[in-house]
Amino acid sequence: MRRRDVALDHRLAGEQQTLARPLRSLIRNRPVVCRENQSVREAVAIMHAQGVGSVVVVDTDSRPVGIFTERDLLAAVARDLDTRLVAEVMTGAPVSLPAHAFAYEAALAMIGNRIRHVLVMDDATLIGVVSERDLFSLLRLGLGELTTEIRLASEVGVLEDLAAEIRKLTRLLADQGVAAEQISLFVSVLNDRLCQRLIEIVRKRHQWEQISWCWLGFGSEGRLEQTFSTDQDNGIVFAAHGEASPAAVRERLLPFAREVNEALDACGFPLCKGNVMASSPALCLSLEEWKAKMGGWLANPEPKALLDAAICFDFRAVYGDATLTTALREWLLGRTRAHPAFLRQMAENALQARPALGILRAFVTEDAPNAPHSINLKLHGVRLFVDAARIYALAQGLPQTNTVERLRAARAGTGMREAEIEAIADAFFAIQQLRLRHQASQEVLTEETANRIDPDRLNELDRLILKESFRQARRLQQRLAMDYQL
Repeated sequence: MRRRDVALDHRLAGEQQTLARPLRSLIRNRPVVCRENQSVREAVAIMHAQGVGSVVVVDTDSRPVGIFTERDLLAAVARDLDTRLVAEVMTGAPVSLPAHAFAYEAALAMIGNRIRHVLVMDDATLIGVVSERDLFSLLRLGLGELTTEIRLASEVGVLEDLAAEIRKLTRLLADQGVAAEQISLFVSVLNDRLCQRLIEIVRKRHQWEQISWCWLGFGSEGRLEQTFSTDQDNGIVFAAHGEASPAAVRERLLPFAREVNEALDACGFPLCKGNVMASSPALCLSLEEWKAKMGGWLANPEPKALLDAAICFDFRAVYGDATLTTALREWLLGRTRAHPAFLRQMAENALQARPALGILRAFVTEDAPNAPHSINLKLHGVRLFVDAARIYALAQGLPQTNTVERLRAARAGTGMREAEIEAIADAFFAIQQLRLRHQASQEVLTEETANRIDPDRLNELDRLILKESFRQARRLQQRLAMDYQL
């Protein structure tokens, strides 16, 4: 092993749990604030004097009402608003988390909301601000370094090399025993950044005006649950300005989408065999076309519609005009509860896959090509949690896309106790951990074997944990069946 790799391992061993630190422990200085009746120039002077890149805007009762960042300043200058009140140009309703929340929760909030700062609150009192830079500085090992290199990449070939570094880093994390929740976060953060930079590079080669658009992530990317083995599931939502028809806009966007899909393939994200990609005319749609498509799925829950909905209803904005994604989500969630027949069909479809447990609680295995006596941990493991969480979220009109976040947000509506939800969450992450460890150990990942393990090759503890995880999946499915009288 090269000296650099040995050093990397040592650094990783000391830093692997850093994102499990509470936010309170990251606060080093008192929050820098300004009043909402102060001018932009006064806010900038405060930022300059304190040497910070953001200032929290508070009201007369010292309650946070917004945040003013360097990005807001650039926008204000561009619009010639630098003499106005800071309240007119700040980012309102800043995202906040309690001081006891973990660092990885802040990272997830930043990814999900596409922001760079999170306020840290002790009850109703602002005690500090955590930035993206703060979080990435915790991981001197690679996360901060890689995001910087990704941001500076000028061509797709550089991103191909960085994608390989991402896979190497995440394998090291898995080998060191980092928790599945954190590894999925690392993979999602870095893949997001890589995809965003790749889109920026490709976009420069395509010219169009007066089109608002947003690149969407579906499936595991939309849920922030990517593993080492993941193909592409993506789409585009757009809005044309002026008199351009959706068909004319689509004609302009499809060559761009095709080039992005091919570049992602070169970076190690295989093209989707089912063509669930933005380069498909069926998934490059205007906002109104997406509403019509999803409305059709809700009204006619045929098997194909259920399959498409299971993939696309986990959508998330990756790059572009996120307001289009927000509008689509609000429209969808305003209608899913009004279609109980669709939700019941989705529940019935979800119950077709069962945990790999026999009557006597022995594992149920199957012989697959190149994987005899194996269990598919995706089909008979994580999918059971993912499907149930999606149904409960849609039934309650919840905006979350991540599986565990959905389950936790849906708890009150399901009648489950907090301890039950946490046991289910632990089971989901335990299966994910096995998937990640298995994939990290494979020199070559294939579609046939990426998610299949032989339970007889697990140690006694892992077998016990896997059995209990499957039992939790069975209990979740039993509740789902009871709720939908199936």
